[in-house]
Amino acid sequence: MKTRSWFGFIVAFDLLLAAGAAFGQTAPSTPAFEVATVRPSPPDYMAREAELIAAGRMQKYGAHVEGSQAEYTYMSLTELISIAYKVKPFQIAGPPWLATGRFDIVAKMPEGASKDDAPRMLQALLEERFKLAAHLDKRERPVLALVVAKDGPKLKEAPVAQPIDENAPLKPGERQLKSQDGPVRITKNADGSSTTNMGAKGTFTMRIDMQAQIVTLASSLTSMAEFADMLARALQTAGGGDRQVVDMTGLKGNYQVALDISFADWHLPSPPGGGGAAGASPASAASAPVGGSSIFASVKKLGLRLEPRKAAVEQLVIDHVEKTPTEN
Repeated sequence: MKTRSWFGFIVAFDLLLAAGAAFGQTAPSTPAFEVATVRPSPPDYMAREAELIAAGRMQKYGAHVEGSQAEYTYMSLTELISIAYKVKPFQIAGPPWLATGRFDIVAKMPEGASKDDAPRMLQALLEERFKLAAHLDKRERPVLALVVAKDGPKLKEAPVAQPIDENAPLKPGERQLKSQDGPVRITKNADGSSTTNMGAKGTFTMRIDMQAQIVTLASSLTSMAEFADMLARALQTAGGGDRQVVDMTGLKGNYQVALDISFADWHLPSPPGGGGAAGASPASAASAPVGGSSIFASVKKLGLRLEPRKAAVEQLVIDHVEKTPTEN
């Protein structure tokens, strides 16, 4: 598997974790960035990333808000909209090209603003520079329901995770990043896997087995609602359709989970959608999901299953957006 593929999934998964559960709204008094530059990301970004990863390092990517500066590096419009409106990528219904172009944004926040204001200011920037217009929509759509299998769940309860002490010395091979929820530490392990320590939210590990041709994604602590979100993104990536996955297990605890995705199921890039997103035909939205068979098998091992149903789900529908931002 090429570095480009699995690195892209790590970025996407991190963004999925960072996205909030509620839709953001731009109020008339929403503060704006004092100044902001928007540029296409360098075309050789991924080539440089592959070289750095081979050397045990990584470039800055994703959203970084510190002090009065906000940076969004190598991000698609889908990812930027996800952060700005506090939605999951698969909740965004818009043209497929939203996921293709990549941009770097560097912005200065006004005095007195906090990192909690950054998503709303990013929303205002997208509306101004990309002429973005969107609205919320909730209706019954085809989904995949995550339910308990006939023989009951086979899940391990998650141990209590400890917050990260950002002042603690870094371990060998470890680097620290700042997220909206506090510090995050990423470690490149001796076996080639990578572990993201999210403190009280547990850890996320990605391991690639070249001999078995399998990618393993493991979370040490997740609710079933969060696991449903993880499955939705994994299925999109593996070509298993763009339906939203809805937790209908009734399980309220936190658990340890793992997904084994075969290389045969891995298809990147995959345009994010969301149960009936723009660009998906009615026929494809109503048909049974295809692809991602290894993911369905992993879910079965946990004593769970995914079954087609209909449910009322929320989406952010993109009414208008420009491919190219206005000049800086």
